[in-house]
Amino acid sequence: MILALEYHRSPARYLAAGRLPGRLRPAVVPSLAPLRLSHRKPPAPPGPDWVRLRPVLSGICGSDLSMAAGTVSPYLSALVSTPFVPGHEIVAELMDDAGDLRAGTRVVADPVLSCRTRGLDLCASCADGHENRCDRVTAGRVSAGLQTGFCADTGGGWSERLVAHRDRLHPVPASLPSERAVLAEPLACAIRSVRRIDVPRGASVAVVGAGTVGLLTVLALRELTPAGPITVIARHPGQRRRATALGATETIDPANALRGLRRITGGSLVRPELGPGYLLGGADIVAECTGGQGLDTALRIVRAGGTVLLSGMPARPVDLTPAWYRELTIAGSYASRGAADFAAALDLASHDALEGFVDGVYPLSRWRDALSHALAAGRSGSVKIAFAPQRRADEPAEPNGGADG
Repeated sequence: MILALEYHRSPARYLAAGRLPGRLRPAVVPSLAPLRLSHRKPPAPPGPDWVRLRPVLSGICGSDLSMAAGTVSPYLSALVSTPFVPGHEIVAELMDDAGDLRAGTRVVADPVLSCRTRGLDLCASCADGHENRCDRVTAGRVSAGLQTGFCADTGGGWSERLVAHRDRLHPVPASLPSERAVLAEPLACAIRSVRRIDVPRGASVAVVGAGTVGLLTVLALRELTPAGPITVIARHPGQRRRATALGATETIDPANALRGLRRITGGSLVRPELGPGYLLGGADIVAECTGGQGLDTALRIVRAGGTVLLSGMPARPVDLTPAWYRELTIAGSYASRGAADFAAALDLASHDALEGFVDGVYPLSRWRDALSHALAAGRSGSVKIAFAPQRRADEPAEPNGGADG
């Protein structure tokens, strides 16, 4: 038997959590979330080329928090199977040999559960190399699940064991500490997002939100594209400092977003009779990285004919009039495209500015404290909170996780 934190469907808890005011969520959501710490049988490899993993660290993602807080879109409910063990940002040790990888090797896991991993003939998207767009995430040898961490049969990183397909595993360089390696999956997502669109040389870019997604998007933009000035809209001082260290040209408080972008990019600020104002002019590209109200802001600060990149998981309706009137391009970016993005992510994970990103590591038994910390991360100055599933409750906590493997 293994210790695991399980998610169970509970519409009542989902709705109750979703109605909480934002300021109360860090304190109340952990008690309302449909999560249960339990002992369960470890998942078994469902077919050839599947192996067992022992998680070393597993991050708490914004999508995990949305699930716990009742703000995730119901659109995704058809693409999961319950009860599932969350956790898709995973650095783990192999328990079995996996091709050229020996048992004991540290790996990071690409969580996408595509046709190849499900033992199916490739759908059109998978055949085209876009496994993150797979159309068969409800079929095959494992139950429905758009990713590991949302599938009842694979387990997830918030447990002492899970299973994964060899095709989804990438070895971690010996020189890379586990608290950096656990950033590989969100980094791969950020890399996918900036490769999803054309970023012309010198283009002005605004990034809305400076949590993990926003900050890693800044790093990917600066290191992998010819972007010009990058302006980050960040709520908290600690986020603004980190954004600057990662390559932002300027940072702005959300309350000053319109005036700040008008000053930086030119144009004029207009105000309708009802609702907030918007720019005539604005940034060439705006990356929405909050998964919340940030999309409304993004649509109001991008120039006519510009591009809005959805890097965060949207969950709230917005007025799409700007997309029509200003002839905007709206591009979604989900997960990563696999090996190439993960190779670049493991390389970027060694960047000096990522030091201290993982600054809260908890045993599974303290999952309520971990979720509270993650929900209040921006306000407290933290970025990434993670579980160390093999750590016992009585072991002393270490600031960087103490899990270098």
